[in-house]
Amino acid sequence: MTGSERSDLSMPSAADMCLRHVAIIMDGNGRWAQARGLPRHEGHRAGVESARSVIEAAARAGVEVLTLYSFSTENWKRPAEEVAALMGLITHLLPIERETLMENGIRFRVIGDLARLPQDVVSELEQTQSATAGNSGMQLVVALNYGSRQEIVHAVQTLAASVQAGDRTPESIDAEAIADALWTKGLPDVDLLIRTAGEMRVSNYLLWQISYAEIVVDECCWPDFGAEGFTRAMEQFAQRRRTRGGLSADG
Repeated sequence: MTGSERSDLSMPSAADMCLRHVAIIMDGNGRWAQARGLPRHEGHRAGVESARSVIEAAARAGVEVLTLYSFSTENWKRPAEEVAALMGLITHLLPIERETLMENGIRFRVIGDLARLPQDVVSELEQTQSATAGNSGMQLVVALNYGSRQEIVHAVQTLAASVQAGDRTPESIDAEAIADALWTKGLPDVDLLIRTAGEMRVSNYLLWQISYAEIVVDECCWPDFGAEGFTRAMEQFAQRRRTRGGLSADG
């Protein structure tokens, strides 16, 4: 029996740990490829296998929501061939993955500003959302052309327009109203934020939603992370004492 299998057997379920929502910054694909003398886009291709493994592990653990940071608003600054390869990978994989999502009852959702994405990518995303909308299992949320500051600006504009139209008063805007105006409306706040490749940044990712999240940074580049890395992160989470701004049990 491997160490990871032993961990699976002794690991409390996500429900037991009050772990509802896990968000991941999947970092290090390009570095992984370059270290092997490969083009950067090959790192993204290898990262797909790691993502599959993590999705399976999260669903098996009973996680309610898994959000993956797939492409940020800043990623357009990357080489054009890398961006094109990534978009092509999305359109190639989504039709294949839809069957797996359906078989496992996983709901797919995309967040971000889709207006700048190629139309074929948007079409595949919308078809996948529609096909899985009735599933009752884990929600898999993919953040594409996503930036948290942009999301918050959009929420503020939406609420301001509502006030201007007379549908609400400024005094009615509270934390719940703001949360409902975000792209993540209806999702629980993030409990665990994971970042791979050893980077100590949140990179404009779910800034409102991670307010009280535990953060785990793993040294592995994303293609090497997989289910074993996810288990390591859960083990760390299980050892944390979450106070949400209050005092811990030992003061």
